[in-house]
Amino acid sequence: MTATTLPVGGTGPSAAAADGSARRRRRGGRARVLLRRLGFYLATAAVAITLNFVIPRLMPGDPASVILNKLAQRSQVTPATEKSIRALFGVPDQNLWQQYLHYLSQIAHLDFGISTAYFPQPVSEMISQGLPWTLGLVSLTTVLAFLLGTVLGIISGARPGSRLDSVLAPLATFLGSMPYFWVATMLLLLLSVSLPVFPSQNGYDLNLEPGFGFTFVSSVIAHGFLPALTIVVSSVGGWLLGMRNMMITTVAEDYVTLAEAKGLGRWRILLAYAARNAMLPQVAGLAISIGTVVGGSLLAEAVFAYPGIGYLFYQAVVNLDYPLMQALFLIISLSVLVANFIADSVYVLLDPRTREDA
Repeated sequence: MTATTLPVGGTGPSAAAADGSARRRRRGGRARVLLRRLGFYLATAAVAITLNFVIPRLMPGDPASVILNKLAQRSQVTPATEKSIRALFGVPDQNLWQQYLHYLSQIAHLDFGISTAYFPQPVSEMISQGLPWTLGLVSLTTVLAFLLGTVLGIISGARPGSRLDSVLAPLATFLGSMPYFWVATMLLLLLSVSLPVFPSQNGYDLNLEPGFGFTFVSSVIAHGFLPALTIVVSSVGGWLLGMRNMMITTVAEDYVTLAEAKGLGRWRILLAYAARNAMLPQVAGLAISIGTVVGGSLLAEAVFAYPGIGYLFYQAVVNLDYPLMQALFLIISLSVLVANFIADSVYVLLDPRTREDA
């Protein structure tokens, strides 16, 4: 009687097929989760676009009336002028549904109308001038605050109760409780008024010709330092506390104790085992905090008259520039949704637990 030898340790064609099937299931699970979240964000974007259309129409007055009142203060407005302005800033002869379809068509063509405060400059042109300043400021400060807070959180959480932790934890709590506009105001008074180290407004020295020369770049850095410092100081405390608390929890896990029993180095355990798993909630927190950071950057730009979306929005509110306000609402909402979707997608790829129900 001949004995049958079975594969040992999961080797052989059947094991390889099973492994390949498992990989396909994992990829399929990731795709299903990402598609579901993409559908959620698309639905949210549709709601934001619709609200952006409805809310201004619920407000008293309209853009055409605002600019007609401004023109009336300077000179007499003829009926022909009034008719052309009302045709330019709205379609009053159409019903609400037709106006909504016209609004969607304008968005598809990136046509946001004409600014009433900076007439006859197109809104899209103004946004294209201010958007790079805000994108550069927000992206740089968000990454810097995230990295700085995460690193300090790892160091603080590695030895809770130590002398360094007793300094960092209360400091992070204090910084995290300060609103953006207050930090911006204090930095403006301290480093621009009392000690004139940095410029107080604008994105660069207006006497310089824009370019990539050293003089202009150094001027941009000097003018952007205080707005950037405002965002970093106001947001780094939250990252530090979040990472510290997760590190304290993760260091007490069994797999960390096992790594210590194997004789692995202290920092290898902290970085390769504890910090790697503690980072996952940080990534999720990044998605949640993007809206707060963007809102804080708008306030900081308004305080320092920084030529980004925030200062542009402030000018739109002050001058009752409805087309500009409506376009900025939409741009900010969609930008936050896109950033949240990217961070959410990264979290799905990093954490298999998010795909268990897929």
